[in-house]
Amino acid sequence: MSDDEQFEIEPIFAAVLFEDRIDLARAYTERLAQDSDTFGLLGPRELAKIWSRHVINGALLAELVPEGATVADVGSGAGLPGIPMAIASPNSHFTLIEPMERRANWLIDVVRDLGLSNIDVVRMRAEDVERTDFDIVTARAVAALDKLLKLLTPLLRGSELKTVLAMKGSRALVEIEEATPGLKKLGYGEPEIITLGLGRAPETATVVRLRLQ
Repeated sequence: MSDDEQFEIEPIFAAVLFEDRIDLARAYTERLAQDSDTFGLLGPRELAKIWSRHVINGALLAELVPEGATVADVGSGAGLPGIPMAIASPNSHFTLIEPMERRANWLIDVVRDLGLSNIDVVRMRAEDVERTDFDIVTARAVAALDKLLKLLTPLLRGSELKTVLAMKGSRALVEIEEATPGLKKLGYGEPEIITLGLGRAPETATVVRLRLQ
């Protein structure tokens, strides 16, 4: 992070959301800002929204994760949303799946340095992961929903919850419509669009939730 790049001041809601783990969230946010340019984690303009658009936004998904669930974060990149979710949900286990070596190594270092024992990092493409029993699979800015589900579905088939949480913005409804022909073929029920943080967070998170039947 260069001196002329604006870094967002921590919103009050961050302490409400992370509670007694706020120091971990702060440490992660500082590391993300510090290493962003070197590892290509976030665009420079995103540092002005690093808390509200990225860290808090990601942690809001933890509200949809039952305690004790196993979660795979596909295309984790900067650890979003996986690391904020894991900080906010310490009794669930998270696997960050990232194919790029330098980003995967960065994730490994951050997880180790922060002592996040409920996170594993796997440097691999999602389609090469052999495990099929994750309760929940998350993804953010990986691909359009129709292509994304083809990547995520094999990771869920052996679990009980069989749930996809795809972070989507204003195009959520459009992407659902485009993916509809393939949903039944893959075995999914009716998709839900969920808005998290409304009236509480600086920015809401829009999530498409789907469950395998």
